Amino acid sequence: MMPKPLADIQPNTLEFEILPLVKPTGFREYDARWWFNGIGKEKAPELNLTGVQALGLGMATLFHELGVEPKVVTGHDFRSISQPIKNALILGLVQGGCEVLDVGLALSPMVYWSQFELDVPCCAMVTASHNENGWTGVKMGANRPLTFGPDEMGRLKEIVMGGDFQPRAGGAHHRVDGIREKYIEAVVGDTKLTRPLKVVAACGNGTAGAFAPDALRMMGAEVIEMDCNLDMTFPKYNPNPEDSEMLHAMAEMVRETGADVALGFDGDGDRCGVVDNTGEEIFADKIGLMLARDLSKIYPNAKFVVDVKSTGLYKTDPVLQENGATVDYYKTGHSYIKRRTTDLGALAGFEKSGHFFFREPIGLGYDDGLVAAKAVLEMLDRNPDKNMADLKGELGVAYTSLTMSPHCDDETKYGIVDKMVEEYKSLNGTEILGRKVVDVNTVNGARVTLEDGSWVLVRASSNKPELVVVVESMASADDMRDLFHKEVKPRLGKHPEVGAYNQEI
Repeated sequence: MMPKPLADIQPNTLEFEILPLVKPTGFREYDARWWFNGIGKEKAPELNLTGVQALGLGMATLFHELGVEPKVVTGHDFRSISQPIKNALILGLVQGGCEVLDVGLALSPMVYWSQFELDVPCCAMVTASHNENGWTGVKMGANRPLTFGPDEMGRLKEIVMGGDFQPRAGGAHHRVDGIREKYIEAVVGDTKLTRPLKVVAACGNGTAGAFAPDALRMMGAEVIEMDCNLDMTFPKYNPNPEDSEMLHAMAEMVRETGADVALGFDGDGDRCGVVDNTGEEIFADKIGLMLARDLSKIYPNAKFVVDVKSTGLYKTDPVLQENGATVDYYKTGHSYIKRRTTDLGALAGFEKSGHFFFREPIGLGYDDGLVAAKAVLEMLDRNPDKNMADLKGELGVAYTSLTMSPHCDDETKYGIVDKMVEEYKSLNGTEILGRKVVDVNTVNGARVTLEDGSWVLVRASSNKPELVVVVESMASADDMRDLFHKEVKPRLGKHPEVGAYNQEI
């Protein structure tokens, strides 16, 4: 049955119970996100359980269309809505002729790992990742370790919204137990720290609380648990190690306990945030640079991929240059960086949001917060006379903002970014705040680089109705704030579709 348009189905009606509701904008560039818990509230729901079943049937149809073996690993994060949504998704997958292997409560990287462990080509992880409660979604793929990109997501949207389903016989569902323990053992591997390290494990009451403390202890760390008990209400804040609230709480815990480092994980455990031994937050792009410097000594001529939100220090780092390392700036998004890292045969990829992608011999190519945490601890272990602040101090100086996200509806955000791209392209060669514009990278929005290496970025969020703004100054923190308040914010402010920011510098 073809899903009905959103406006045609009213909550708390018989139609809402029996007809599939799927808002088209929920199909994002590389995964799917919908607002689910809107019944009876100001925000209308964008998806119902019958719509989830249609989504599962659409995914099964696409898997067959892609010519892959119709076997799928499924899992779900710890939210009140995730398990029933996964069950509805499984119904659709089975109806479409897929054999479903359900690993239960999971991190996204546990599901990715299970594709290798169980020799299954496809995955469907029910998670809203770092989105707030009320959101749900699916991360999916059909070619391990990769996940869907725009082409696959576009075709899935066509199938589901057009009702172009192909039910098939032969579907089945199996529960697979014991994967959590095997996954943790695989992540830890033969790692055993040789120096004492006191580590804060911050999980924001999300799913990672059932995984991270055990994994870190098995590596040999002394673990201080911080909000590791599972609580689907997220009583303190949303588990998102890119947001200032969680980072500040991690910093306070480090200062209280004298920990060597704090490692924070998001709701589905595929991202990792870091606070150093002094209680200073280190954005993930600079953690990536620290790791790249360390790894390039072990793996000369290594390739690294970073997203366009990442610091410009990669371009000028003397250690990377000395070790023959090369760095490629690419589109933000876990599927984009995952694919680019694989296509280039890179050793690792890093995103400012905290996604870390390690390929063999370190990882299997997908983003895993626990593998990233292990890489950080191993870096410290290889440098026994240095702490995190020391390693950070060896980087060049750059003043980088938080990721700021003004509201902009999904239906209009890409149009606004297109206008900003054209506007910034027209400024190439002119001056912004007294410095010449020397490059406008348009691979993902507009990253505008000035002659002193400072830059500003405007792009559309791939998973929420928002824009994304990041600025970096090579001069000072005041100049960083000027780049935002005197350049980007006023320029975006000319467009009435752009709303309030989630946070500002």
